[in-house]
Amino acid sequence: MAELLLDLFCEEIPSGMQARGANDLTRLLTQALKELNPRQIRAFYSTRRIAAVIELDDMIPARSVSERGPRETAPEKALAGFSRKHGVTPDELTKENGFWVLNRTLPAVNATTRIAEILPDLLWKFPWPKAMRWGNGSLFSWVRPLHHIVCVLDGAVVPVSLAREGDDGHGLTTSNITEGHRFLSPGCFEVKNAEQWLTELKQRHVIVRDDERRALISDGVHALAKEKDLALVEDDGLVAEISGLVEYPVPLLGRIDDAFMGLPPEVMQVSMRVNQRYFALRHQDGTAAPYFAFVANRTFSDGGALSIAGNERVLSARFADARHFWDLDRKTPLHQRVDALKAVTFHAKLGTQEERTQRIAALAGTVAQAMGLDDAQQKQAQRAGLLAKADLTTGMVGEFPELQGVMGGYYARHDGEDNAVAQAIAEHYMPRGLNDDTARAPVSVAVALADRLDMLAGFYTIGETPSGSGDPYALRRAALGVIRTIRDNGLRLDLGALLMTASMALTHTTTKHSALAELESFFADRLTVQLRSEGRRHDVLEATLAVGTTEGDDTLFTEFLDGDLLRLLNRVEALSAMVDSEDGKNLLAAYRRAANILRIENKKDGPHTGQPDTSLYTQDAERALGDALQQVGPEIQTHLTHDNVTAAMQSLAQLRPVMDRFFEDVTVNAEEAQQRLNRLRLLAAFCDSARMIADFGKIEG
Repeated sequence: MAELLLDLFCEEIPSGMQARGANDLTRLLTQALKELNPRQIRAFYSTRRIAAVIELDDMIPARSVSERGPRETAPEKALAGFSRKHGVTPDELTKENGFWVLNRTLPAVNATTRIAEILPDLLWKFPWPKAMRWGNGSLFSWVRPLHHIVCVLDGAVVPVSLAREGDDGHGLTTSNITEGHRFLSPGCFEVKNAEQWLTELKQRHVIVRDDERRALISDGVHALAKEKDLALVEDDGLVAEISGLVEYPVPLLGRIDDAFMGLPPEVMQVSMRVNQRYFALRHQDGTAAPYFAFVANRTFSDGGALSIAGNERVLSARFADARHFWDLDRKTPLHQRVDALKAVTFHAKLGTQEERTQRIAALAGTVAQAMGLDDAQQKQAQRAGLLAKADLTTGMVGEFPELQGVMGGYYARHDGEDNAVAQAIAEHYMPRGLNDDTARAPVSVAVALADRLDMLAGFYTIGETPSGSGDPYALRRAALGVIRTIRDNGLRLDLGALLMTASMALTHTTTKHSALAELESFFADRLTVQLRSEGRRHDVLEATLAVGTTEGDDTLFTEFLDGDLLRLLNRVEALSAMVDSEDGKNLLAAYRRAANILRIENKKDGPHTGQPDTSLYTQDAERALGDALQQVGPEIQTHLTHDNVTAAMQSLAQLRPVMDRFFEDVTVNAEEAQQRLNRLRLLAAFCDSARMIADFGKIEG
């Protein structure tokens, strides 16, 4: 067994490319050295290096290989090309089963030789998303200028040169020399093995493990916040980004000038994060604190005082810019900005943002009415819908697009708009992400739903639908936002009617009917994804949806959108609970058995529909099943009419022992034709009773 260490030291690598680069390095090495049985593979990276440590066999043993070439009848050119490719003459080939075959014995190859063979090509073709050339015009490229290539196998350098014919590859060769921290530990050192390399780097102020750097950053800024009895605004993405910018993280705390504490806290946080990579802090009551945390890439003899002062000056300049936008934007009321949206195109086929706000306003009123809100709230929803996009014309949102909606809420309050209107403007983008909260205030909910329903109806009408992994208009997220908002707020809404209302406001009417019909399966897919992410049974959803399907042109939507989502989910919950119970499992088995019998027999002389004839019953098990179906069928229908899905399931469960007895005692395919037909009708009646609740054939397990 041998230990390979490959450390590629260069100028600063962009933070977002480091993890991928290290993973690509280990992947490519593993593939290229597969004959040496690579194992115990470890990847390392920081802002100035990517590295890999792999355990390998010492040698590839001698082995016999056989490679099939062209057919015996192939032209001589094909045979010559195959021979030339493998560096042999045609005389060295043999004929086997109609083909020319090359049989040869390959000598043993030690690990050093094999590594030296594969490494130049691997580095020349390394798949950086973006790479650069430097120096004297060499064709070799890397993400940033490459300075050192450490390649040691059990402490010995594997000699490799990147020079190629006609290109010196910047004169790069492998060695056992690398560097530590640029400022705290300048100069080179020799590498002997992975353990010594890790230890020496840490002594030279380089933390090469990303998880260790992240922990130092997170723990450090939390500790600084705790010293001031403050809370850190959690930001895992910022921690990850900073980890890729520093080799030796040193968290520090700065103070914000009191003159800027009147800015909205969201403005301060976004400005600090986007412009400076600073962490925001809060008081324990959630209000903004006059402090910020940042991470330096070195220690300081003065404890960081000079660095803190410099960062405070830079932040003050940033906040001065933000305050300029804040003061300037408030001079123009939001309602006067709506006309300016006429110059902002939403989509070439869907008009301007001003046209869209008119649609959202009208639709928000309709949604509010469907939610049962009073007249005042309906007017508030319309007003909020009209002003919802007005902040897109402000300087603050132009500088920080992340604040759209949020700034609109602040400006609406400044303008004296109703509090519910301002809140709805601020919250109508919720949920912004998978883990974000949904809007809960009634007017906010109405506007949030109207915004997404207009978007979905519009883009589906013009044929701009998601395909594969492509979703440029985030329609999947919009549909999921609709579903989550309805579920979280317990809304009983006719989504189909609302989508139809949304589509009627659009000027593009071609294929509108068929486009909206596609939204049925789209919403169902999104709900399936959501249930799967929650660890719930998506197959039960498919089985439940299948019941509501209505064929023909008169019905645009099935029960999913024509009914209401909550009733559907209640049915899914009840059905999931039943099929996971012992009775449910046995009932599911009985259904499948009955459905399989009917499928086979229907091909012969079916379908076997119609009411069973009680006079043809000859066994008690038949009579018991017939009587039970007469009782259970109407019970299920009544319970479903009153949305009592659990009771409907309980009624269906009564058939379990009856079906067990039927299959034990009764031969369905009786010799007498009328008796056979009657028993098949009994099975069909049982399946029809079950299908009033769900298509059990779609349930897995």
